[in-house]
Amino acid sequence: MLTILGFAMIATFLVLIMMKKMSPIAALVLIPALFCVAVGQGAKLGGYVIEGVGTLAPTAAMLMFAIVYFGVMIDVGLFDPIVRGILRFCKADPMRIVIGTALLAAVVSLDGDGSTTFMITVSAMYPLYKRLKMSLVVMTGVAATANGVMNTLPWGGPTARAATALKVDAADIFVPMIPALAVGLLAVVLLACVLGRRERKRLGMLTLDEALVAEPETVLVGAGGGACGGGDRLAKAPKSGSGTTTGDAGDTEDGDGDEEFKGLDPHRSTLRPKLYWFNAGLTVALLAAMILELMPIPVLFLLGAALALTVNFPHMPDQRARIAAHADNVLNVSGMVFAAAVFTGVLTGTGMVEHMADWLVGAIPDAMGPHMAIVTGVLSLPLTYFMSNDGFYFGVLPVLAEAGAAHGVSPLEVARASIVGQPLHMSSPLVPAVYVLVGMAKVEFGDHTRFTVKWAVLTSLVVLGAGILFGII
Repeated sequence: MLTILGFAMIATFLVLIMMKKMSPIAALVLIPALFCVAVGQGAKLGGYVIEGVGTLAPTAAMLMFAIVYFGVMIDVGLFDPIVRGILRFCKADPMRIVIGTALLAAVVSLDGDGSTTFMITVSAMYPLYKRLKMSLVVMTGVAATANGVMNTLPWGGPTARAATALKVDAADIFVPMIPALAVGLLAVVLLACVLGRRERKRLGMLTLDEALVAEPETVLVGAGGGACGGGDRLAKAPKSGSGTTTGDAGDTEDGDGDEEFKGLDPHRSTLRPKLYWFNAGLTVALLAAMILELMPIPVLFLLGAALALTVNFPHMPDQRARIAAHADNVLNVSGMVFAAAVFTGVLTGTGMVEHMADWLVGAIPDAMGPHMAIVTGVLSLPLTYFMSNDGFYFGVLPVLAEAGAAHGVSPLEVARASIVGQPLHMSSPLVPAVYVLVGMAKVEFGDHTRFTVKWAVLTSLVVLGAGILFGII
């Protein structure tokens, strides 16, 4: 019964948000509350929620101060050279811009933190997508999938969890998987190329100079035919409140004049060019401290945000203005995380996750025992999407590994296969970082999910196939 209700709760949540019948925050809170009552454990709802909030509170704190920190870095111009450099590489070509999104997300993902990756990637790429009226779900989908591939780094989380759960060395899991993961990253770049060509065909292409001088309310329209989008022209679009459909996955931009090009404005009052190298050094030191785990990440961002505000804006009114400027993002993201705590708290506390995992493992035929590594790879897609990494790696993976061992399958093979679902996992509604991504990009979570899931599944299967082909899995 708990198994059926668990799957029903997840399906109800996904359907409602993808159909935009409920906001993600409302769905994350109300749906699990109703199902908690349905399983006869309504009296325990408060305890489940408090436990879930306690688990995710450090993550919420980290996101709050990370948003303030990187918001200040954007304000003072730290990422402006990156934006201009990418623009020069992209040459205002939509295909190059999407490829640049994939490469930037992959490089920044080396720090092992998805939230940081999405904040930097969106900060750099968002003005370009808005400038050319490109589909923002393309940006979020490509960034999430690229980060998912890179999330398999030993310090990224999943690999370390798999190593801990099965008592093997993380290097023995990750190093042999490098060729398969490289193929997965190549698949993301090829995906970016395909999606970029679609955007180029839809929008056409500007020259660099045209893109730089275009007014914010100017929309690129035209035939968009051929490799260079011949026949392009510039036309005035309707101003505030008109709305512009971007065409893919039902993504609609609101056209509300929300200062979408502020990140490229070379004359904004918050720029601090004399403090550029201080800010760059502070950011590098912060990321290095995260990788070396010198302190808990929430503490690092708290200290970093306080120092960045104090040095760049020594006057109290300026500090308050910067905090107020980013309060909307902070509230949206932290609110989403605490709402997700209700969902995860009920899913775990009622025993739904455990029963769902047991049912899936029990449904595996005995004849599949010798192929348990491949089975694990396939199961890692839905299981890491519908439950947290902790739940999968510490609750399900040991059972799968034990079943494989009975048929002579090495725990290392099972562990390697278990990480192939990460490209899909990074778009799970249970991953706090994804709310940073869609929040900063001003994309509906349902639109992101509907667009990204199919590409993320394809990327995960490519990694699994490459692992099988190379004899790694």
